[in-house]
Amino acid sequence: MAVRSGLWPAFLGIVLAAWLRGSGAQQSATVANPVPGSNPDLLPHFLVEPEDVYIVKNKPVLLVCKAMPATQIFFKCNGEWVRQVDHVIERSMDGSSGLPAMEVRINVSRQQVEKVFGLEEYWCQCVAWSSSGTTKSQKAYIRIAYLRKNFEQEPLAKEVSLEQGIVLPCRPPEGIPPAEVEWLRNEDLVDPSLDPNVYITREHSLVVRQARLADTANYTCVAKNIVARRRSASAAVIVYVNGGWSTWTEWSVCSASCGRGWQKRSRSCTNPAPLNGGAFCEGQNVQKTACATLCPVDGSWSPWSKWSACGLDCTHWRSRECSDPAPRNGGEECRGTDLDTRNCTSDLCVHTASGPEDVALYVGLIAVAVCLLLLLLVLILVYCRKKEGLDSDVADSSILTSGFQPVSIKPSKADNPHLLTIQPDLSTTTTTYQGSLCPRQDGPSPKFQLTNGHLLSPLGGGRHTLHHSSPTSEAEDFVSRLSTQNYFRSLPRGSSNMAYGTFNFLGGRLMIPNTGVSLLIPPDAIPRGKIYEVYLTLHKPEDVRLPLAGCQTLLSPIVSCGPPGVLLTRPVILAMDHCGEPSPESWSLHLKKQSCEGSWEDVLHLGEEAPSHLYYCQLEAGACYVFTEQLGRFALVGEALSVAAAKRLKLLLFAPVACTSLEYNIRVYCLHDTHDALKEVVQLEKQLGGQLIQEPRILHFKDSYHNLRLSIHDVPSSLWKSKLLVSYQEIPFYHIWNGTQQYLHCTFTLERVSPSTSDLACKVWVWQVEGDGQSFNINFNITKDTRFAELLALESEGGLPALVGPSAFKIPFLIRQKIITSLDPPCSRGADWRTLAQKLHLDSHLSFFASKPSPTAMILNLWEARHFPNGNLSQLAAAVAGLGQPDAGLFTVSEAEC
Repeated sequence: MAVRSGLWPAFLGIVLAAWLRGSGAQQSATVANPVPGSNPDLLPHFLVEPEDVYIVKNKPVLLVCKAMPATQIFFKCNGEWVRQVDHVIERSMDGSSGLPAMEVRINVSRQQVEKVFGLEEYWCQCVAWSSSGTTKSQKAYIRIAYLRKNFEQEPLAKEVSLEQGIVLPCRPPEGIPPAEVEWLRNEDLVDPSLDPNVYITREHSLVVRQARLADTANYTCVAKNIVARRRSASAAVIVYVNGGWSTWTEWSVCSASCGRGWQKRSRSCTNPAPLNGGAFCEGQNVQKTACATLCPVDGSWSPWSKWSACGLDCTHWRSRECSDPAPRNGGEECRGTDLDTRNCTSDLCVHTASGPEDVALYVGLIAVAVCLLLLLLVLILVYCRKKEGLDSDVADSSILTSGFQPVSIKPSKADNPHLLTIQPDLSTTTTTYQGSLCPRQDGPSPKFQLTNGHLLSPLGGGRHTLHHSSPTSEAEDFVSRLSTQNYFRSLPRGSSNMAYGTFNFLGGRLMIPNTGVSLLIPPDAIPRGKIYEVYLTLHKPEDVRLPLAGCQTLLSPIVSCGPPGVLLTRPVILAMDHCGEPSPESWSLHLKKQSCEGSWEDVLHLGEEAPSHLYYCQLEAGACYVFTEQLGRFALVGEALSVAAAKRLKLLLFAPVACTSLEYNIRVYCLHDTHDALKEVVQLEKQLGGQLIQEPRILHFKDSYHNLRLSIHDVPSSLWKSKLLVSYQEIPFYHIWNGTQQYLHCTFTLERVSPSTSDLACKVWVWQVEGDGQSFNINFNITKDTRFAELLALESEGGLPALVGPSAFKIPFLIRQKIITSLDPPCSRGADWRTLAQKLHLDSHLSFFASKPSPTAMILNLWEARHFPNGNLSQLAAAVAGLGQPDAGLFTVSEAEC
């Protein structure tokens, strides 16, 4: 039954007096205020008190109070009395005690709570009255429940080896009440109580103590509360198994049953076999060793001895021995008798001795035998000399001349005293020659003997063409042949990052377009008579396991040139970009090379090169040029010596060319300042349909252990809304510094207020904490502004990936030879190769040049590697002409010489 409205003013006075008397009581629990002289047992006590509740969406919540004995009950919320009309009151009488009981209910709406949201928490409390005094209930807090959409941290994909620990972090979205977290493995609930190998930390990270093959799955972090249920992006976890060798088999039987032979043993990469992308076993699967089996030697008779003198019995005898050779190793004994006896002088016994006639006969026979022996030796020598002439390693004359293309040289003008600036004919892209270049299967003596074990399958006989380009079909065939050998299993299976060609002593050049990677093969680097099929490959860092220790970081791309182990008579030059800021005080730079067994070794410490070393490096601001006489897989690694050591990062901003929804993404890439990394990002954005929206910037990232931060500012709120829930995004220091990922990126998602909004103006900041930073001022129209699109147009680097012969060089061949012949000999007036090196600013490498048979050739080779295809021959000609050589026609060639 409801309280009559006429009693409300009087009752309110009683309530206020009672409230003032109890104002000093605690607010968080039930409090009694008895009237003096009254019975304390008749004070109201609560049978039901209000409890904490959450408002879900827009549904109001119900608070209930029930007390006995009670004459009145009212709610008070956040210090204000709830209106009487908002109370629903029910009165009853307790049957056992006869005391009056009262139950009161009120509804609290979302609007009431939001009025005080942010100032303090919203709470309500019951106050019950009886004739003996008042009692206050505990406070009940009413909160608006929510759960945001975006996770503060989502799990990331991982590749881990077998039995390695796995930690998948997860920070759920902000919510009230706080979200509970559970994990799904391939959509099945992960229950740590059923799997002791798995547990969930207090921070909600999923930990797998030891990875098993069964743990390869997609993992999803699920956060839920009374409002909603959110799922993170799935993280693919791959548990890979590195291959292990089985035990060696027993040695096989010797291949030769008699004499020297071979025996082998083998093992397989099955203990365990590589799984899920695990590394293949390192080393050889077959071992060979020499073996020798003793051959049985049958005995043979020595020559008969001379006849003895006739005996008294009219006989004489002769003897022989089984000693030429004697039987051994189970050989058969000589057959026949060792003594021969005959009658002498027709049964007439005459005792005579050898006379002078017998001695003359013996001398004559010996003389004839000596003459025959000398004649045989002479015939053998003549035969060997003729065979050497027939089997010389010289191919048809066409191959020796086909590499040189005729160069049209005009007569010298008066204002042009030298002809070094004459351009070679670069229009020829294919060199064709006729003849047998490689061993024929049916011939006993091939013209070209290929090195065993290092070269690829020999070319067939007949007509051959050296291509200066690498068509897709040929590239796939070339890669498939490489992949059959253990060392080349990690080569990429595509041809976009690979160049190859067939070269002889004329030399040539391989280039991977738009990557800054090239290989210069100087003339005569390949021995005359040899033909090599050479390749050049650019690897992704994540595809090659390059071990880095301490403060080491990868500064260059990982490049392979080969085949490894071929014979080179002069160093080739491998050119590649790097992103380091070279400084002897800040960096210790090392050139690493991978052996055929797969291990990486430091083959060169830059700045401490020995002139006689197999490797040498010319380091420049953005590129390095490696002289090497051994082909293989190389990488430039830097070890920071101080926090001043810095890497150059290129910052690129991309956005969609066309925006069909309200959301608009700005992607910020942080990549190594190398051509190959830039090429990869540009190709990726072409696939995504992105466009460059600002000029690229360079940021110097230091070895200070501080992270890289990215943020967006000054977004016009009337047109756009940023969906970033935090003030900045962050890329960890080690993700950038280790260099195993060429580029990293963050995405800023903006939402248009209206589909007609097309103008965007904002700022993007990228900075290293306590370090260098860059600011991009974005102001463009997202539907039609393409002013930065041409900045990243990939330019051709000399056109074709492979050039053979003179077309691969800027300096004409005959002029090059004249320069070398003139400048190699020392000159007292200083007009030799040393002065040329000084003029070209290469005087820091004089000791290296001097250690080579032709220092001038090394200088010109380095000039070719640095300046192709856009080198200025006029500047080189001026440097050579300034040496003051007395012969004015030194650098000119005639039509007949060409």
